[in-house]
Amino acid sequence: MADKKNNKNNNFFNQNPLLLFIIFAILIILIFRSIAPNAVNEVNNLTTQNQVVTFTYSDIKRLAKEGKLAYVAIGRNTVKVKLKNGEVFTVAKVPNDPTLVEILDKYHVPYGAINDNNWLSDLIFGWIIPIFIFFAIWMFLASRMQKGMGGVLGFGSAKGLIKSEKPNVKFDDVAGNEEAKEEVKEIVDFLKNPERYTELGAKIPKGVLLVGPPGTGKTLLAKAVAGEADVPFFAVNGSSFIEMFVGVGAARVRDLFNQAKKEAPSIIFIDEIDAIGKSRAIGGPMGGNDEREQTLNQLLAEMDGFDSDEPVIVLAATNRPEVLDPALLRPGRFDRQVLVDKPDFKGRLEILKVHVKKIKVGKDVNLEEIARITAGLVGADLANIVNEAALLAGRKGKKEVNQEEFLEAVERQIAGLEKKSRRLNEKDKKIVAYHESGHAVIAETTEGARKVKKVSIVPRGLAALGYTLNLPEEDKYLMQKHELIAEVDTLLGGRAAEEVFIGEISTGASNDLERATDIVKSMVKMYGMSDVAGLMVLEKQTNRFLGGFAESKDYSEKIQEEVDNFVKNFLNDRYKIVKEKLKKYAPVIEQMVKELYEKEVIEGDRVRELIKAYDEGKLEEIINNNENNSNEKEDKNEDGNNS
Repeated sequence: MADKKNNKNNNFFNQNPLLLFIIFAILIILIFRSIAPNAVNEVNNLTTQNQVVTFTYSDIKRLAKEGKLAYVAIGRNTVKVKLKNGEVFTVAKVPNDPTLVEILDKYHVPYGAINDNNWLSDLIFGWIIPIFIFFAIWMFLASRMQKGMGGVLGFGSAKGLIKSEKPNVKFDDVAGNEEAKEEVKEIVDFLKNPERYTELGAKIPKGVLLVGPPGTGKTLLAKAVAGEADVPFFAVNGSSFIEMFVGVGAARVRDLFNQAKKEAPSIIFIDEIDAIGKSRAIGGPMGGNDEREQTLNQLLAEMDGFDSDEPVIVLAATNRPEVLDPALLRPGRFDRQVLVDKPDFKGRLEILKVHVKKIKVGKDVNLEEIARITAGLVGADLANIVNEAALLAGRKGKKEVNQEEFLEAVERQIAGLEKKSRRLNEKDKKIVAYHESGHAVIAETTEGARKVKKVSIVPRGLAALGYTLNLPEEDKYLMQKHELIAEVDTLLGGRAAEEVFIGEISTGASNDLERATDIVKSMVKMYGMSDVAGLMVLEKQTNRFLGGFAESKDYSEKIQEEVDNFVKNFLNDRYKIVKEKLKKYAPVIEQMVKELYEKEVIEGDRVRELIKAYDEGKLEEIINNNENNSNEKEDKNEDGNNS
């Protein structure tokens, strides 16, 4: 029904207002030319015996002198002349010319006055047409400015902002969020069989709020609900309701719900609802944004005003549930909040299986390994990894996607694009090699640290000249104190390696120091892991789905000074411990640097092999064996080339 109405409004002229304006202008010109005089001095032409005779204003004076004029009628704008032979012609009058009357008097030509004003022409061309043209231009400009907002005067219409469809997405297409799917399945049953609930007097939740980090599939889950229930799906973004004019947003909310009620049972999905649902208390005692508050008030009224025989359910998504107005979250409006969180190992594996159906996968692909090393990534990241792997395989001219492309795609997603054109000089290469080796050795020799997957001195991303890829062995939802300290030690390992083995520090550890400082501050201010503040929380976490923190300084300057001193002393103490550990494993560091110079990349298994060999006193033996194996391979290659 809504599509038919939109098709009626989207006719040819509505889609081409410029063409309509041009046609209108041409018609006005033609009408004007048909009514207005033809020329300034040449008004009327006489045809006499197949000859066209053209008269001008000066001919009147000449004909008067020749005695050929029978009568002259003088008007405001024209002069009408009758000749003695019976011919009549009219010419335009030259304004402010007193000589014509003098000549007529001198040659005794009778003359008089006529009223040549055309009141209809004056009305049309003097008033109606100018006003009409003005409004036509104004409507044309307004339609350009308000394109997609319901027409020239339809500021409050939401038709151009709503995506109305019946999605083909099913619950099978949504993987990794089994708990969230279970929460919304009863909504599908209600939309399919509303009588089953209404006969019992039960009321289905009118609104369901989907909350979670970006990219976890909130919009996809909402589409799946509509797809399973086979009902119309009205999708709109929260920011679409906000305009410069007060009252426009409220009118659009009314229009949106009216459309949904006409198509009931149906689903309304409002993405980023925090754009209009922000708490009214944020504006302070004097109030906040009038337009946003009026829009929110209208939304509150519409959600609590449904009739029982009109099953319209509102699904909304946000990354910031903590900023929403309490009146919006109360029972009767958004009765439920469904968490759509980052997937665990099983969820990531299911998501990968869904996405690899669209590409040709090789037999060597191990999706479990990919799911294990992508802890912390969301569904959108995993979809991008699968697509990136397919692109890499296509770039290489392969017929299928192998494990190699998947691993490279994971590194691209985590560390950034490999910068092959950015070549390091020998000095920088040496610094980066020691720096990354320091990170890797500390990570592998510190209890609670994340294990090393790969060490590379190939530049990646925006600023990374090298990287150590540390990946968790399992999904972790809590971190103990020793694990946080291990993370700090790992971050300090790069800077410490530069000082121990090169003798001078560089700017390469700036990001490491920043992250280490943030961890120690959080230990003091948020987690109560120090004696400075004890169990007192000095900083509250906000925007937990967006990874943001709010600085709320409600403590004294003395405590702040104590916090700063603790952070400084803690980092210095850990730095000394890290340097001592690197000195202990100096042979391992030197061997890693040597191999990084040759290969640019070392796998985590090789790092663990070197450390284990050193602990067992077999490092020299392993190094010699590797050198012998390398020499044998070179000899075989040379023999093959000679043959």
